[in-house]
Amino acid sequence: MKSLAEFVKERRKEVQLTQEEFADRAGVALTVVRKIEQGKTNLNMEKVNLVLHMFGHKLAPVKIKDPEQ
Repeated sequence: MKSLAEFVKERRKEVQLTQEEFADRAGVALTVVRKIEQGKTNLNMEKVNLVLHMFGHKLAPVKIKDPEQ
């Protein structure tokens, strides 16, 4: 499975946008796009969703199975 960083970077490049152009269109600061593409872990979920919305995706909590089950 691709990481968030890989997904965003690959998709951004597919649409031939610089990080700055992409941030502008997504309505976020350039630093948000940079942090996502660098794989930073302390991200604002709302900002991540603004970026993912550009590709028709959304980040949401998912319940994982209890490893003891």
